[in-house]
Amino acid sequence: MSVQTKLTRRSVRDFRKGGDPIVCLTAYTAPIAKLLDPHADILLVGDSLGMVLYGLPSTLAVSLDMMIAHGAAVMRGSERACVMVDMPFGSYQESPAQAFRNAARILAETGAAAVKLEGGVEMAETIRFLVSRGIPVCGHIGLMPQSVNASGFRAQGRDEAELAGLRDDARAVAATGAFAMVIEGTYEAAARELTGLVDIPTIGIGASPACDGQVLVSDDMLGLFTDFTPRFVKRYANLAEDIGRAAESYAADVRARRFPGPEHCFGVKKG
Repeated sequence: MSVQTKLTRRSVRDFRKGGDPIVCLTAYTAPIAKLLDPHADILLVGDSLGMVLYGLPSTLAVSLDMMIAHGAAVMRGSERACVMVDMPFGSYQESPAQAFRNAARILAETGAAAVKLEGGVEMAETIRFLVSRGIPVCGHIGLMPQSVNASGFRAQGRDEAELAGLRDDARAVAATGAFAMVIEGTYEAAARELTGLVDIPTIGIGASPACDGQVLVSDDMLGLFTDFTPRFVKRYANLAEDIGRAAESYAADVRARRFPGPEHCFGVKKG
């Protein structure tokens, strides 16, 4: 009998309230997924790829086909992490049936473990519909980038009225059977209260360390995305400068014709 030594990929069942802090990073390509995989519990194929990879002004123009293509790439590049794919704007808001068709397509065509979608009270019925039909869902409340045209980019939970709305959203999502919930762009006091209010793990982004885990856009972490830097982001590298210097050195070598000949590249012997 052969012995299976391959690592077991993490699943949504591994994430429980009160466990170790959840390490989540975005990944959009197979090579980056391979590098992040040993260190991340969850790899999120975020619709932030619209801005990070495609230069779009927001996430609104990201398509389902784009998410599926990048989700499949991240699955090919990873072995250990649980992979979760964002449902893009317009792919789930119309009805629970629409959401199911598109979520089922994401999971079937990528092999990912779960989907993530934005919305609280208004999306609770849809999340419950998906979960009851075997699709693991991570909710997303607080600042919701897909609603930027309606709400803008600003911190949530600044007054009692906003906090009351966040409480309602958190309770509604937790009651659907979602396995986790992203809380984005909230004040620390709000994030702490919401985390204590629900019995599923919360994953913060710009919501303080009060959550049960954290997610960060990997290109922000690596210093690759330089158009703007959110105030909550800590850069752990500055690869944009390294890439610029490498390109500059390469260009200098090309112009100076400092490249090895075929005998060095392909092992061709002279004579």
